[in-house]
Amino acid sequence: MAKVSERSLDLISLEELTRLLNAPDVTTLQGLRDKAMLELLFSTGLRVSELASLSRDLDIDRDEFSVRGKGEKVRVVFISGEARDAVKNYLKKRNDLEDAMFVNIVRDAKKTAPTRLTTRSIERLVKRYAIKAGISKKVTPHVIRHSFATDLLSNGADLRSVQMLLGHANISTTQIYTHLTDKGLRETHKKFHSRRK
Repeated sequence: MAKVSERSLDLISLEELTRLLNAPDVTTLQGLRDKAMLELLFSTGLRVSELASLSRDLDIDRDEFSVRGKGEKVRVVFISGEARDAVKNYLKKRNDLEDAMFVNIVRDAKKTAPTRLTTRSIERLVKRYAIKAGISKKVTPHVIRHSFATDLLSNGADLRSVQMLLGHANISTTQIYTHLTDKGLRETHKKFHSRRK
């Protein structure tokens, strides 16, 4: 079994996450695209490579879809109403024929066809929105993935379920999140244990 190093996770607060998700200007096609990307990242816990490889014909009406992750393993991810609406709003405004879900926004479609965004482009966009949202910490798509996992665990999800949702092959990989939610254990212990006066 692989040993997971005790590393500290970069995390943003719920308030910072909300500011990040609301940072894109949704009056523009680029803003609609970026809002859809950010909402999908937080709603699904996708890896940036999984997000970049999504196709435009993704059926999101069932609030779930399959994604091919690391090691070619397929897993089901679930999306929130906010993410579904953000994706629909973005796709409604697209008028190109590229089959990638997330493409670069071209000024003159007659001269250049849009192309699929790379993982690096998505990372740069996330960083830019974090700065716009006034977040001084380093924010990456992986930080949003950490926020997804931490949110689930702190709201009562069990470790095995979070492992499945993240697509981790090994539970020990998922266990890096437990020390983040362990802080809540002290409060639970105080609240419920030994109320002798």
